[in-house]
Amino acid sequence: MQVIEAVAFGGPEVLEVRRFPAPAAGAGEVVIDVAVAPVLFLDTQIRAGLARDWFPARPPYVPGAGVAGTVSSAGTGVEPAWAGRRVVADTPAGGYLEQAVVPASRLVPVPDGVDLTDAAALLHDGRTALALVEATVPRAGEWVLVTGAAGGLGILLVQLAREAGARVIGAARGEKKLAVVTENGAVAVIDYSQPDWASHAARITGGTGPSLVLDGIGGDIGRAAFGVTADGGRFSAHGAPGGGFAPVSPGDAAKRGIEVLGIDRVQLVPAEAARLTSLALAEAASGRIKPVIGQAFSLDSAADAHRAIESRAVIGKTLLEA
Repeated sequence: MQVIEAVAFGGPEVLEVRRFPAPAAGAGEVVIDVAVAPVLFLDTQIRAGLARDWFPARPPYVPGAGVAGTVSSAGTGVEPAWAGRRVVADTPAGGYLEQAVVPASRLVPVPDGVDLTDAAALLHDGRTALALVEATVPRAGEWVLVTGAAGGLGILLVQLAREAGARVIGAARGEKKLAVVTENGAVAVIDYSQPDWASHAARITGGTGPSLVLDGIGGDIGRAAFGVTADGGRFSAHGAPGGGFAPVSPGDAAKRGIEVLGIDRVQLVPAEAARLTSLALAEAASGRIKPVIGQAFSLDSAADAHRAIESRAVIGKTLLEA
Protein backbone atom coordinates (compact mmCIF):
# COMPACT_ATOMS: atom_id res chain seq x y z
CA MET A 1 0.00 0.00 0.00
CA GLN A 2 0.99 3.62 -0.47
CA VAL A 3 1.98 5.59 2.61
CA ILE A 4 3.24 9.14 3.10
CA GLU A 5 6.11 9.50 5.54
CA ALA A 6 7.72 12.60 7.00
CA VAL A 7 11.35 11.52 6.75
CA ALA A 8 12.66 14.53 8.68
CA PHE A 9 11.43 17.73 10.29
CA GLY A 10 11.35 20.50 7.72
CA GLY A 11 9.40 21.88 4.78
CA PRO A 12 6.73 20.07 2.78
CA GLU A 13 9.44 18.36 0.72
CA VAL A 14 10.15 16.01 3.64
CA LEU A 15 6.84 14.24 2.88
CA GLU A 16 7.78 11.25 0.73
CA VAL A 17 5.80 8.43 -0.83
CA ARG A 18 6.59 4.95 0.49
CA ARG A 19 5.27 1.46 -0.26
CA PHE A 20 4.52 -0.99 2.55
CA PRO A 21 2.84 -4.41 2.70
CA ALA A 22 -0.91 -4.38 3.29
CA PRO A 23 -1.60 -4.44 7.06
CA ALA A 24 -3.50 -7.08 9.01
CA ALA A 25 -5.92 -6.48 11.85
CA GLY A 26 -4.96 -7.77 15.26
CA ALA A 27 -7.28 -8.67 18.11
CA GLY A 28 -9.83 -5.92 18.65
CA GLU A 29 -8.75 -4.10 15.50
CA VAL A 30 -10.05 -3.47 11.98
CA VAL A 31 -8.46 -2.52 8.69
CA ILE A 32 -10.05 0.49 6.98
CA ASP A 33 -9.69 0.97 3.25
CA VAL A 34 -9.11 4.71 3.33
CA ALA A 35 -11.07 6.89 0.94
CA VAL A 36 -10.30 10.32 2.36
CA ALA A 37 -8.06 11.78 5.06
CA PRO A 38 -8.34 15.27 6.55
CA VAL A 39 -5.31 17.55 6.56
CA LEU A 40 -4.93 19.80 9.60
CA PHE A 41 -2.93 22.98 10.11
CA LEU A 42 -1.49 21.11 13.08
CA ASP A 43 -0.09 18.50 10.68
CA THR A 44 2.05 21.21 9.09
CA GLN A 45 3.31 22.42 12.46
CA ILE A 46 4.29 18.92 13.57
CA ARG A 47 6.03 18.30 10.23
CA ALA A 48 7.98 21.54 10.59
CA GLY A 49 9.17 20.50 14.05
CA LEU A 50 7.29 23.34 15.76
CA ALA A 51 5.26 21.10 18.06
CA ARG A 52 7.81 18.54 19.25
CA ASP A 53 7.39 19.62 22.88
CA TRP A 54 3.69 18.69 22.79
CA PHE A 55 3.46 15.77 20.33
CA PRO A 56 5.55 12.58 20.31
CA ALA A 57 5.93 12.22 16.52
CA ARG A 58 9.55 11.83 15.44
CA PRO A 59 10.72 11.15 11.86
CA PRO A 60 10.14 8.93 10.11
CA TYR A 61 6.43 8.99 10.88
CA VAL A 62 3.09 8.99 9.04
CA PRO A 63 1.33 12.37 9.39
CA GLY A 64 -2.36 12.79 9.98
CA ALA A 65 -4.77 11.89 12.72
CA GLY A 66 -7.85 10.38 11.11
CA VAL A 67 -9.47 8.74 8.11
CA ALA A 68 -12.79 8.03 6.45
CA GLY A 69 -13.35 4.81 4.56
CA THR A 70 -14.78 1.30 4.62
CA VAL A 71 -13.96 -1.52 7.02
CA SER A 72 -12.37 -4.25 4.90
CA SER A 73 -11.37 -6.78 7.58
CA ALA A 74 -11.57 -7.32 11.31
CA GLY A 75 -9.51 -9.12 13.91
CA THR A 76 -10.67 -11.46 16.62
CA GLY A 77 -13.08 -10.03 19.14
CA VAL A 78 -14.58 -7.49 16.73
CA GLU A 79 -18.29 -7.55 15.94
CA PRO A 80 -18.68 -9.04 12.43
CA ALA A 81 -21.27 -6.36 11.61
CA TRP A 82 -18.46 -3.79 11.21
CA ALA A 83 -17.29 -5.47 7.99
CA GLY A 84 -18.19 -3.37 4.96
CA ARG A 85 -19.42 -0.41 6.99
CA ARG A 86 -18.52 3.17 6.15
CA VAL A 87 -16.73 4.75 9.10
CA VAL A 88 -14.55 7.56 10.34
CA ALA A 89 -11.87 7.00 12.94
CA ASP A 90 -9.03 8.68 14.74
CA THR A 91 -5.83 6.91 13.75
CA PRO A 92 -3.07 6.47 16.34
CA ALA A 93 -0.47 5.69 13.68
CA GLY A 94 -1.22 8.46 11.16
CA GLY A 95 -3.78 9.00 8.43
CA TYR A 96 -1.88 9.63 5.19
CA LEU A 97 -2.09 6.07 3.88
CA GLU A 98 -4.26 3.74 1.82
CA GLN A 99 -5.13 1.30 4.62
CA ALA A 100 -5.31 2.05 8.33
CA VAL A 101 -5.32 -0.37 11.26
CA VAL A 102 -7.55 1.05 13.97
CA PRO A 103 -8.93 -0.26 17.28
CA ALA A 104 -12.59 -1.06 16.75
CA SER A 105 -13.39 1.09 19.78
CA ARG A 106 -12.42 4.15 17.75
CA LEU A 107 -14.89 3.55 14.91
CA VAL A 108 -17.78 5.94 14.32
CA PRO A 109 -20.28 4.86 11.67
CA VAL A 110 -21.12 7.29 8.87
CA PRO A 111 -24.90 7.65 8.49
CA ASP A 112 -26.73 7.29 5.21
CA GLY A 113 -26.89 10.58 3.36
CA VAL A 114 -23.40 11.69 4.36
CA ASP A 115 -20.63 10.95 1.88
CA LEU A 116 -17.16 9.99 3.01
CA THR A 117 -15.71 13.30 1.83
CA ASP A 118 -17.96 15.28 4.14
CA ALA A 119 -17.45 12.74 6.91
CA ALA A 120 -13.68 13.18 6.72
CA ALA A 121 -14.08 16.96 6.80
CA LEU A 122 -16.22 16.70 9.94
CA LEU A 123 -14.09 14.19 11.85
CA HIS A 124 -12.08 16.85 13.68
CA ASP A 125 -13.66 20.18 12.75
CA GLY A 126 -17.24 19.02 13.30
CA ARG A 127 -16.72 17.76 16.81
CA THR A 128 -14.52 20.75 17.69
CA ALA A 129 -17.19 23.17 16.48
CA LEU A 130 -19.86 21.40 18.51
CA ALA A 131 -17.65 21.32 21.61
CA LEU A 132 -17.11 25.07 21.30
CA VAL A 133 -20.81 25.74 20.81
CA GLU A 134 -21.69 23.59 23.81
CA ALA A 135 -19.13 25.49 25.90
CA THR A 136 -20.04 29.02 24.78
CA VAL A 137 -23.78 28.65 23.97
CA PRO A 138 -24.45 31.25 21.25
CA ARG A 139 -27.75 32.98 21.94
CA ALA A 140 -30.48 34.23 19.67
CA GLY A 141 -29.95 37.84 18.72
CA GLU A 142 -26.46 38.29 20.17
CA TRP A 143 -23.49 39.39 18.11
CA VAL A 144 -20.89 36.67 17.57
CA LEU A 145 -17.48 37.32 16.01
CA VAL A 146 -15.73 34.36 14.37
CA THR A 147 -12.09 34.81 13.33
CA GLY A 148 -10.66 32.42 10.78
CA ALA A 149 -14.22 32.24 9.55
CA ALA A 150 -13.33 30.86 6.10
CA GLY A 151 -11.47 27.82 7.44
CA GLY A 152 -12.96 24.37 7.87
CA LEU A 153 -13.74 24.95 11.55
CA GLY A 154 -14.67 28.60 11.16
CA ILE A 155 -17.31 27.91 8.53
CA LEU A 156 -18.99 25.34 10.77
CA LEU A 157 -18.97 27.79 13.68
CA VAL A 158 -20.63 30.40 11.48
CA GLN A 159 -23.30 27.87 10.50
CA LEU A 160 -23.95 26.71 14.07
CA ALA A 161 -24.09 30.22 15.52
CA ARG A 162 -26.49 31.21 12.75
CA GLU A 163 -28.66 28.17 13.54
CA ALA A 164 -28.77 29.33 17.16
CA GLY A 165 -30.19 32.65 15.97
CA ALA A 166 -27.06 34.70 16.61
CA ARG A 167 -25.94 37.55 14.37
CA VAL A 168 -22.56 36.45 13.05
CA ILE A 169 -19.65 38.65 12.03
CA GLY A 170 -17.14 36.62 10.06
CA ALA A 171 -13.53 37.79 9.91
CA ALA A 172 -11.20 36.44 7.24
CA ARG A 173 -8.64 37.65 4.71
CA GLY A 174 -9.52 38.52 1.11
CA GLU A 175 -12.67 38.87 -0.98
CA LYS A 176 -12.96 35.19 -1.94
CA LYS A 177 -12.91 34.06 1.67
CA LEU A 178 -15.35 36.75 2.76
CA ALA A 179 -17.77 35.70 0.03
CA VAL A 180 -17.76 32.11 1.32
CA VAL A 181 -18.34 33.31 4.88
CA THR A 182 -21.34 35.35 3.72
CA GLU A 183 -22.73 32.37 1.81
CA ASN A 184 -22.60 30.33 5.01
CA GLY A 185 -24.67 32.69 7.11
CA ALA A 186 -22.66 35.66 8.36
CA VAL A 187 -24.66 38.88 8.41
CA ALA A 188 -21.46 40.94 8.23
CA VAL A 189 -17.89 40.22 7.17
CA ILE A 190 -14.59 41.95 7.92
CA ASP A 191 -11.22 41.66 6.21
CA TYR A 192 -8.62 41.56 8.96
CA SER A 193 -5.89 42.56 6.57
CA GLN A 194 -7.32 46.06 7.10
CA PRO A 195 -5.69 47.91 10.01
CA ASP A 196 -8.96 49.02 11.63
CA TRP A 197 -10.79 45.72 11.28
CA ALA A 198 -11.45 45.25 15.00
CA SER A 199 -12.89 48.75 15.38
CA HIS A 200 -15.15 47.97 12.45
CA ALA A 201 -16.44 44.91 14.33
CA ALA A 202 -17.31 47.14 17.29
CA ARG A 203 -19.10 49.63 15.04
CA ILE A 204 -21.21 46.88 13.47
CA THR A 205 -22.53 45.97 16.92
CA GLY A 206 -23.41 49.57 17.73
CA GLY A 207 -20.26 50.17 19.72
CA THR A 208 -20.64 47.55 22.44
CA GLY A 209 -18.63 44.86 20.66
CA PRO A 210 -19.60 41.22 20.10
CA SER A 211 -20.73 39.43 23.26
CA LEU A 212 -19.19 36.16 22.02
CA VAL A 213 -15.88 35.86 20.20
CA LEU A 214 -14.73 32.53 18.75
CA ASP A 215 -11.06 33.10 17.97
CA GLY A 216 -9.49 30.47 15.75
CA ILE A 217 -6.42 32.53 14.82
CA GLY A 218 -4.70 33.85 17.95
CA GLY A 219 -1.64 36.10 17.86
CA ASP A 220 -2.22 39.76 17.07
CA ILE A 221 -5.61 39.03 15.51
CA GLY A 222 -6.75 37.27 18.66
CA ARG A 223 -5.44 40.13 20.80
CA ALA A 224 -7.43 42.65 18.73
CA ALA A 225 -10.55 40.47 18.87
CA PHE A 226 -10.35 40.29 22.66
CA GLY A 227 -9.99 44.06 22.77
CA VAL A 228 -13.42 44.57 21.19
CA THR A 229 -15.22 41.81 23.09
CA ALA A 230 -18.17 43.25 24.96
CA ASP A 231 -17.80 43.66 28.71
CA GLY A 232 -19.42 40.66 30.37
CA GLY A 233 -18.99 38.58 27.21
CA ARG A 234 -17.31 35.29 26.38
CA PHE A 235 -14.02 34.85 24.55
CA SER A 236 -12.83 31.48 23.23
CA ALA A 237 -9.09 31.33 22.51
CA HIS A 238 -8.93 27.98 20.72
CA GLY A 239 -6.74 28.73 17.69
CA ALA A 240 -3.05 29.48 17.31
CA PRO A 241 -2.03 29.69 13.61
CA GLY A 242 -1.47 33.43 14.02
CA GLY A 243 1.52 32.83 16.30
CA GLY A 244 0.18 31.31 19.52
CA PHE A 245 -3.11 31.53 21.36
CA ALA A 246 -4.56 35.00 21.88
CA PRO A 247 -2.52 36.73 24.60
CA VAL A 248 -5.25 37.59 27.08
CA SER A 249 -4.45 39.19 30.43
CA PRO A 250 -6.42 37.43 33.20
CA GLY A 251 -6.54 40.74 35.02
CA ASP A 252 -8.03 42.55 32.04
CA ALA A 253 -10.57 39.77 31.54
CA ALA A 254 -11.61 39.86 35.19
CA LYS A 255 -11.87 43.66 35.22
CA ARG A 256 -14.19 43.58 32.21
CA GLY A 257 -16.14 40.55 33.36
CA ILE A 258 -15.17 38.51 30.30
CA GLU A 259 -15.20 34.72 30.58
CA VAL A 260 -12.16 33.34 28.77
CA LEU A 261 -12.26 29.76 27.50
CA GLY A 262 -9.04 28.05 26.47
CA ILE A 263 -7.94 25.15 24.29
CA ASP A 264 -8.78 22.72 27.10
CA ARG A 265 -12.45 23.00 26.06
CA VAL A 266 -11.69 21.06 22.86
CA GLN A 267 -9.14 18.60 24.25
CA LEU A 268 -11.61 15.75 24.38
CA VAL A 269 -11.37 12.35 26.02
CA PRO A 270 -12.13 9.49 23.58
CA ALA A 271 -15.72 8.93 24.69
CA GLU A 272 -16.55 12.62 24.33
CA ALA A 273 -14.78 12.82 20.97
CA ALA A 274 -16.85 9.88 19.72
CA ARG A 275 -20.09 11.43 20.99
CA LEU A 276 -19.43 14.74 19.30
CA THR A 277 -18.23 13.11 16.08
CA SER A 278 -21.46 11.11 15.89
CA LEU A 279 -23.45 14.27 16.59
CA ALA A 280 -21.60 16.19 13.87
CA LEU A 281 -22.36 13.45 11.34
CA ALA A 282 -26.01 13.43 12.41
CA GLU A 283 -26.16 17.21 12.03
CA ALA A 284 -24.75 16.85 8.53
CA ALA A 285 -27.28 14.14 7.69
CA SER A 286 -30.09 16.45 8.82
CA GLY A 287 -28.71 19.34 6.77
CA ARG A 288 -28.04 21.62 9.74
CA ILE A 289 -24.33 21.82 8.93
CA LYS A 290 -22.41 21.33 5.71
CA PRO A 291 -18.61 21.39 5.48
CA VAL A 292 -17.02 23.37 2.69
CA ILE A 293 -14.36 21.35 0.88
CA GLY A 294 -12.06 23.96 -0.52
CA GLN A 295 -9.42 21.70 -2.02
CA ALA A 296 -8.58 18.01 -2.32
CA PHE A 297 -5.26 16.46 -3.28
CA SER A 298 -4.24 12.94 -4.18
CA LEU A 299 -2.40 11.06 -1.46
CA ASP A 300 0.90 11.30 -3.32
CA SER A 301 0.48 15.09 -3.45
CA ALA A 302 0.43 15.50 0.33
CA ALA A 303 3.34 17.93 0.13
CA ASP A 304 1.25 20.18 -2.14
CA ALA A 305 -1.59 20.06 0.39
CA HIS A 306 0.79 21.25 3.11
CA ARG A 307 2.11 24.04 0.87
CA ALA A 308 -1.43 25.20 0.19
CA ILE A 309 -2.32 25.33 3.88
CA GLU A 310 0.87 27.16 4.78
CA SER A 311 0.21 29.74 2.06
CA ARG A 312 -2.95 30.75 3.99
CA ALA A 313 -4.78 30.78 0.65
CA VAL A 314 -7.02 27.77 1.31
CA ILE A 315 -10.75 28.04 1.87
CA GLY A 316 -12.68 25.52 3.94
CA LYS A 317 -11.33 22.04 4.47
CA THR A 318 -8.29 20.48 2.81
CA LEU A 319 -8.44 16.73 2.16
CA LEU A 320 -6.30 13.90 0.78
CA GLU A 321 -7.95 11.32 -1.46
CA ALA A 322 -6.40 7.87 -1.17
